[in-house]
Amino acid sequence: MHTIIAAALVLGFVQVQSAAAATETATCAPTSEAEIAKLFDRWNTSLATLSPQEVAKNYSEDSVLLATLSDKPRLTQAERIDYFKHFLVNEPKGHIDSRDVKIGCNWAVDTGTYTFTLKDGSKVPARYTYTYEFKDSAWLITSHHSSMMPEK
Repeated sequence: MHTIIAAALVLGFVQVQSAAAATETATCAPTSEAEIAKLFDRWNTSLATLSPQEVAKNYSEDSVLLATLSDKPRLTQAERIDYFKHFLVNEPKGHIDSRDVKIGCNWAVDTGTYTFTLKDGSKVPARYTYTYEFKDSAWLITSHHSSMMPEK
């Protein structure tokens, strides 16, 4: 499983790097760390709609989702919608605990830790990595990895 996760993260980063290399002559979308941070807020707000379809709109069609509460990589919009259908039953609300943002030409990576509070009051601390690409006038998630914190 660790090999699958590592491969998917590398694939997501390679997709972002490849897209950036292919568009070197293209205009780079102006952005900032604050703007990239707002992409998590957009995603978190879409969770509050409790609509899996709304959450899936944050992801590119070929995005990879390695979700917090699932062992199955989600490679299609239908698979991502299926995951969020089950995840949203818990009415999750995410809060960023720490983050590091890296920005390139039409790509960004947001990595850190966050905590989800569920409707029963329980909390799920996790690590995350979002890779984003600016394409067709929008920032979309190209890969998203989230895993619960390892036991101490």
